[in-house]
Amino acid sequence: MRRGLRSRPAALAIASIALFVALGGSVYAANKINGKQVKPKSLPGNRLVPESVPGNRLKPGSISSAQLAPGAVSASQLAPGSVTGVQIDVATLGQVPTAVHADTATSARDAQTALNAVNALDAQRVNGHSAGCQPETRFFAGACWQTKGSDAAVPAPTAALSCANIGGELPNALQLAAFSQQTGIVLASGDEWSGDIPTISALDMYGVATVSTAGQIGFTASTANRKYRCVIPLVT
Repeated sequence: MRRGLRSRPAALAIASIALFVALGGSVYAANKINGKQVKPKSLPGNRLVPESVPGNRLKPGSISSAQLAPGAVSASQLAPGSVTGVQIDVATLGQVPTAVHADTATSARDAQTALNAVNALDAQRVNGHSAGCQPETRFFAGACWQTKGSDAAVPAPTAALSCANIGGELPNALQLAAFSQQTGIVLASGDEWSGDIPTISALDMYGVATVSTAGQIGFTASTANRKYRCVIPLVT
């Protein structure tokens, strides 16, 4: 009976040592488990601690775009050239600022109708307006000058109104004198009206500068009858 009681402590000690060794071996084994020992899909995503799986352990294509949270990958983490035009939704991109005016101009260098071309180098029409001199006019001093004077002689206000009705005006006296010296240009005899008013004596009583056939500048009362020619802007 005493021998049986004495053998129990020894058996318990041996059992305790064996349990300790078994548990210690399990912990040691747990510390030695690597990614190769984990079966695919054996660990759900919510069991993984952030950064517990380094990037060099992931196989290409093992994580799809559907598994990435929005904003999880920043621009600085993308390799150069990894995103091409094929992968970009063009509808999400805004218009390039410098291309706004190219919507309707096929070629702004030679456009017949350049509605939105800011720099139309050779445009016959700009924003719907004609660009160029009409027949029986000549380009001079940045505008289109009529090469022939009016058929009738009229007062200065009437001449000014006639020019305004076709989008033009009476010329400056000095420029009209210079224009009279151009090849093929002959001013009307008896002087032509200019648009300059050198003197005003009273209400609606003023003198208007005139230019002779020889290019000499004078002035006469606005109520007198003189012939005239109009100067029309290059773009109308």
